[in-house]
Amino acid sequence: MSGHNSTYEPTSRWGKWFDERLPIGRMMHGQFVDFPTPRNLNYLWTFGGILTFCLIAQIVTGVILAMHYQPSATGAFDSIEHIRRDVNYGWMIRNFHAVGASMFFLAVFIHIFRGLYYGSYKAPREVLWVLGVVIMLLMMATGFMGYTLPWGQMSFWGVTVITNLFSALDTIIPGLGTAIVEWLWGGFSVSGVTLNRFFSLHYLLPFVLTGVVGLHLWALHVVGQNNPTGIDLKQPSDSVPMHPYATSKDAVGLFAFLIIFAWFVFFVPDYLGHADNYVEANPLVTPPHIVPEWYFLPFYAILRAFTSSFLGIPLGQFAKLMGVIAMFAAVLIIAFAPWLDTSRVRSAKYRPIFKWFFWLFLFTCVALGYLGSKPAEGVYVTWAQIFTVYYFLFFLVIMPVVGLIETPRKLPRSITESVLGGSSSLPEGAAAAPEKR
Repeated sequence: MSGHNSTYEPTSRWGKWFDERLPIGRMMHGQFVDFPTPRNLNYLWTFGGILTFCLIAQIVTGVILAMHYQPSATGAFDSIEHIRRDVNYGWMIRNFHAVGASMFFLAVFIHIFRGLYYGSYKAPREVLWVLGVVIMLLMMATGFMGYTLPWGQMSFWGVTVITNLFSALDTIIPGLGTAIVEWLWGGFSVSGVTLNRFFSLHYLLPFVLTGVVGLHLWALHVVGQNNPTGIDLKQPSDSVPMHPYATSKDAVGLFAFLIIFAWFVFFVPDYLGHADNYVEANPLVTPPHIVPEWYFLPFYAILRAFTSSFLGIPLGQFAKLMGVIAMFAAVLIIAFAPWLDTSRVRSAKYRPIFKWFFWLFLFTCVALGYLGSKPAEGVYVTWAQIFTVYYFLFFLVIMPVVGLIETPRKLPRSITESVLGGSSSLPEGAAAAPEKR
């Protein structure tokens, strides 16, 4: 893929002059017009373009909102209402930004699960995958800080609870966790100082995110796209030019996505939020049930699964620390998938055993999201502990073991054969490994 040469030819004397000095047009044409794209990509591959749209939309709407927002404890809540009521089209821009955060995470979760199912993390795409996990971490940090800005009850207490998690480090080094918490707060409690610094970081991180996305796209265009069969491009007929084939398919996927997006923006903009966040922050009144945004709920459930005992194992004073470690590990462990999966076949489409474990893993993540929205008591905690165990077993046990004992189905010899059909195929088992580039 990295050896692909652009067929771009300037059509004017000025274009030729400019191309010889700064070949931006040649680069864009080579990477986004005639770039060879696997011919068998399905609509799950449109989410890369959808995520690019979401990032641009969030930055544009965020910059506009920042022009009217007041990052202070006394003015933040009222400035949000001012944007919605008094700024021209402020209600739409604010709704677009708030709903856009949820749509951004929805698209990135689908993107990740697609990568896990089709083995897009396997060689030679390890760096591409790790950069994707870094992007998700930056998104989570940006989303968390953005949730602080409305300065409602759930914003205030959500920040108080989540930042307080660092105090668990006191179990290891006395005073360390408390010092970190006070440093994050800028004082001895969550205040306008905390809000101001979170606003600064919320404004900065999307631009850092854009830089990492650029690296992600660069890595993608070096190793090339994976595809549903998990087989590399072997002959010219295996691929088509990116434009108009892949771009038109991305346009259809984006249009369908925008229909759902617009429905939330114009008809139910507050559906994905929490009612308590429309009450101004009050340090003296604690909400009965503190929950983060829906896209953090699976990790929140893992955090709260570690109580005084975990499936009968007493944890004592280390319960909080174990919960914090597990919550962060639940994200970081995804980055190690390329080295934990021992299978030599990429796509779960040809892995009869792994496929069922994957669907159970998907169900586990959805179940953890549901449990994260419930009170941390009774049967909810028990089920959260069970699903937490399976979450980590999927990466640490199932991926390595199933890859060794599983006999994959027969792979087609080429992408063209998988599309057009044919009787020839590669042998079963380890010999069916895709060619590595």
